[in-house]
Amino acid sequence: MVPLLRAGDRTRSLKEIRLGVLEDQNINAANAGGGEFYVTTGLLQKANDEQLRGILAHEIAHDDLGHVAKAQVLGTGLNLGVILLEQIIPGSSTITPIAGTLVARAYSRSEELEADQHAVEILQRAGYSKDVMIDALAWVMQSSPADGGGFLSTHPATQDRIASLRQLK
Repeated sequence: MVPLLRAGDRTRSLKEIRLGVLEDQNINAANAGGGEFYVTTGLLQKANDEQLRGILAHEIAHDDLGHVAKAQVLGTGLNLGVILLEQIIPGSSTITPIAGTLVARAYSRSEELEADQHAVEILQRAGYSKDVMIDALAWVMQSSPADGGGFLSTHPATQDRIASLRQLK
């Protein structure tokens, strides 16, 4: 993980990085913002070094791009919008959370694609091929029953993410 952190855009001290392990057999990782990352025991038990490297590069990319902070701002804005609309149209708060969820999910999908592309940049700066990211996504797609994508998903379909990366130079 250290070579990937050093290849990222953020110049955090390694003392600022926190990595937590969650007891969960699912293959997953997350960025909580501020240099805080989580991986599941399922990911650690099932991934090889290259697969783990690709997944961690993706999470570091989210941190580099400030996605957690942007999501927090979006969430606050959506909540304020619900409150204001309720003042103008009483009873609207029963419907507006659905619209807010759809907006937030679309925002999340674009961030996933952006993080994939930035992960490739991080990997290349650290001396690895973009194929590390593509292979990691292909492995996740084969290993996880839920592929993502679809109208209510927070992530684009994995095959769409792979296709997008294959187009990068």
